[in-house]
Formats: sequence, C-alpha cells, structure tokens
Amino acid sequence: MGKRIMIVDDAAVMRLMLKQLLTKSGYEICAEVANGAEAVAMYPQAKPDLVTMDITMPDMDGITAVQQILKLDPSAKIVMCSAVGTVEKVKSAILAGAKNFLVKPLQADKVIATIQQVLGE
Repeated sequence: MGKRIMIVDDAAVMRLMLKQLLTKSGYEICAEVANGAEAVAMYPQAKPDLVTMDITMPDMDGITAVQQILKLDPSAKIVMCSAVGTVEKVKSAILAGAKNFLVKPLQADKVIATIQQVLGE
C-alpha cells in the first residue's frame, strides 16, 4: 500500500500534475485542496503521510498552514512547493517546520527523490 499524500495548491493544473506524477510513482492521493485553510481543516480526516504545500495561496498561505498543521500533528511531514524560491521564503518555511522545499517548475525526478527522502524510503 502506497504512502498517502495530500496536495495543497491553489493552481488546479499544479494539483493535477502532482497527482499524476505521485500516483504513477505508487503514492495514494488522499486529499487535494486549494488553500491553507482547507488544508488545515482536511488534515485530520485525510491523515496523510506527507503534504505538498504551496506557499502563495489565497485565504491562508502555506507557511501559516504549516504552523497550524504542526499544532494538530507535531510529526507531520510537509514539503513546500513554490515558484518563489527566495532565501527568505525557504527560511520561513523551514522555520515553520517544513521538512524540505521544492522550487517550481517542478522536476519529476526531484519531486520523487525529495518525497522519498522526507518519508525515509
């Protein structure tokens, strides 16, 4: 049984791309949401092994969502995905508790390698 992943991104095309890539690699997508607030609400039901989290989203940004999810589950594994690969954003994400960081446009092999590393596979 593949590990369960929740995809959080406000861009539908991004969610689709990640879903196809991860499914093809043997992961199960247990939830797909469009913003941080939905991610926090969905996390307890979805019980993902890992979350891919966009940073820049409406309603609640990814960094705030990471902090909220870690309050619910201190052992949550979250990988940030963002086109804004600035040092400040990376630092904020890691300080908030994210385990790793992917810069868009995402490269399939890098995505899988990062997720495997974070999941300890």
